[in-house]
Amino acid sequence: MKIIIAPDSFKESLSAPEVASAIERGIKSAAPDTHVICIPMADGGEGTVDAVLAATNGERRIERVQNALGEPIDAAWGWLDNETAVIEMAAAAGLEHIRPEMRDPMRATSAGVGELIVHALNAGAKHIVLGLGGSATNDAGAGMLQALGLKLLDGNGKQITQGGAALANLASIDDTLFDERLRNVTVTIASDVNNPLCGDKGASAIFGPQKGATPQQIKQLDAALSHFADLSAKKLGYDKRDAPGSGAAGGLGFAAHAWLQARFRPGIEVVAGIGGLANAVQGASLVITGEGRMDAQTLLGKTPMGVATIAKQAGVPVIAIAGSLGAGYQNLYTAGIQAAFSLTSGPMTLQHACENAAELLEDRTRDIMRLWLAARHHVI
Repeated sequence: MKIIIAPDSFKESLSAPEVASAIERGIKSAAPDTHVICIPMADGGEGTVDAVLAATNGERRIERVQNALGEPIDAAWGWLDNETAVIEMAAAAGLEHIRPEMRDPMRATSAGVGELIVHALNAGAKHIVLGLGGSATNDAGAGMLQALGLKLLDGNGKQITQGGAALANLASIDDTLFDERLRNVTVTIASDVNNPLCGDKGASAIFGPQKGATPQQIKQLDAALSHFADLSAKKLGYDKRDAPGSGAAGGLGFAAHAWLQARFRPGIEVVAGIGGLANAVQGASLVITGEGRMDAQTLLGKTPMGVATIAKQAGVPVIAIAGSLGAGYQNLYTAGIQAAFSLTSGPMTLQHACENAAELLEDRTRDIMRLWLAARHHVI
């Protein structure tokens, strides 16, 4: 009997590899002879590098770059044997690295992401997977582009300051020193967000509030990003503000689309492809997936949905385990997930659940496996 374990991380508790390990222990305690294959997943946000490296035995590299507020930070990225660099923008410019009282979407910069790309280019990367999600920024990727040599100039011919708000002062773009090595590199955006750059569904309006933007700041940022898109279109001869995923990661998706010629793909699809999930599920008896919280939003490209889609194509049933189940999780039953279970065994605080997630996950998996095995053998 072969079982595939393909979960996302349980945010603020366990990484995807740690979740997979706990589930494996639960399976083995109920069925020791089971052939288990762990393929940790991610959707492009936090944990993408961990998931890819766990699935491929790639190399983790650490670089000192700047965070969203320009302060030094050690950021991890992944190097794969096929000259592919896996960069998680949240490792450099993530919201989790900025204390709540310090978050400032008006001046937060994605420059650290560009610095990671430079390191990847220096290493000889021919392919870059850019995971978008969990950003503290709202600068349309301008900081990333500046780190790659693009000059964003004001009316006096001087570089504008960093941050989304400063884009309102942009007068011209000089690409003379833009890193030429990018011409020979393919870039793939991995994201679960397909929003446009601007407007009611854009980066500022939808994601700005969680980064601390006020209603007035949202208007300022949206106008500034639109202005940047106007001048980019004038310089490049095409407009990518409405391309799928341009609004991801504070608009960094736009910069990748427009200036890096990036291809957009759902994050789970990218990670599953690198990890070989589609091949692994062939001939499996069961797939177990999960994430920290499952609700109606899970249907919108989250990891369990992506895993279920792949498993369904192979005719393999899927069970999901989540830290908690929210409103509308039952909709997953019509989308390829046979059953979903909550991690907690009874009333407990969130802190207790997070601190004991591995043990709870192992116990819940053991109970699920015993029930599943009993059903297979017609014991119940």
